[in-house]
Amino acid sequence: MERSRSNDRYDLFEFDKLMRAQFGSICGIDEAGRGPLAGDVYAAAVIFPPDVHIDGINDSKKLTEKKREQLYDEIIKKAQAWCVATASVEEIDKLNILGAAMLAMKRAYLGLGVSVDMVFVDGNKTPDIPAKCESVVKGDALSASIAAASILAKVSRDRYMKELALKYPQYKFEKHKGYGTALHYQMLDEFGASNVHRKSFLVKYYKGKNDGQRN
Repeated sequence: MERSRSNDRYDLFEFDKLMRAQFGSICGIDEAGRGPLAGDVYAAAVIFPPDVHIDGINDSKKLTEKKREQLYDEIIKKAQAWCVATASVEEIDKLNILGAAMLAMKRAYLGLGVSVDMVFVDGNKTPDIPAKCESVVKGDALSASIAAASILAKVSRDRYMKELALKYPQYKFEKHKGYGTALHYQMLDEFGASNVHRKSFLVKYYKGKNDGQRN
């Protein structure tokens, strides 16, 4: 079941409070890295105690990198339980990115080691997990738990891409985090794809280049 809500009247922690009143204990799940051409896809699951409030929590895309890093530390300190998990480049190419993102979300939930009464997942799809689960469109801007998960997933993936930048300096992953920027395509043209590139994401690009070269 897909749930879409407006937060015009409530802040993100108030939304979670309302959901606890309706369902009981809750968990938020979100992912990061579905769009990039390289690197694993990340997901996080977060359970907050009912009395927690963290100033500044929001959709990770609306926060600066510095703010996300600050909130990351506070979230893992104050969460009742949290887990960050991944699906690999190989799994992305085998399953497709949606299937891999759902797998990462499932791993994040199972990695919590505890169960809840309801799980809320950002977007319009839900992973196959042993719990009641609802999708929440734009949930990272509505629910504190989902927003916190988006921050943990985003910060974790950005750190991972910076590590990849040290192993593969020619691609300048630290600048574009694997997304399909002009700089990234320039590096692909110069060095070709690495073993951390999602081959399935590059099929159309290389087909277009080959077609152009034949014309």
